[in-house]
Amino acid sequence: MNSERLIKILFLASEPTDASRLRLGQELREIQQRLQLAKQRDKFRLEQRWSVRPTDISQAILDVEPQIVHFSGHGTNASELCFEDELGKVKAVPPDALAALFELVSEQVNCVILNACDSASQADAISQHIDFVIGMNQAIGDQAAIAFAVGFYKALGANRSINEAYKFGCVDVRLEGIPEHLTPVIYEKKNSESINRHNLNTSLY
Repeated sequence: MNSERLIKILFLASEPTDASRLRLGQELREIQQRLQLAKQRDKFRLEQRWSVRPTDISQAILDVEPQIVHFSGHGTNASELCFEDELGKVKAVPPDALAALFELVSEQVNCVILNACDSASQADAISQHIDFVIGMNQAIGDQAAIAFAVGFYKALGANRSINEAYKFGCVDVRLEGIPEHLTPVIYEKKNSESINRHNLNTSLY
């Protein structure tokens, strides 16, 4: 298979030592399992980076050249994502800084998932440059975050569009009996050609 046709997913995880513990390893395992079981599994490659510092983000994107960037970790009520500093402590990054980074890779990245609390404003800022961005409009529990990821990548692996995958993620939260299915929100790049009219493979190649 031509590697240029692979859909590359970059999983970025950050769990500072001075923040509450999250089940990031389980989230990654669930994503890996769903992609391995998918009908279209040969079309996906999942790369991962752990203990991510702010400057690691651009390095990872340049190295992997992903179409999808998935961040899993903490967010603040000021809509900042929490990465790590040199000592492994919280290093918050404001929305405009990450939006500026994604503006530079907007020709390559099609979708960004921010699986972190209170990340909706950050997602909205990034959506000025990226076609589809998913964030959380309030705090989200581990169980709901993992259920959403499972539903999203399960649908993605079945060749569903990003918008459809988002809806499957929300439904999987409901099916688990978790009252947080309205927490994930999706933003589309304004005045862009809608990817939703095409299947995933057409839109990301």
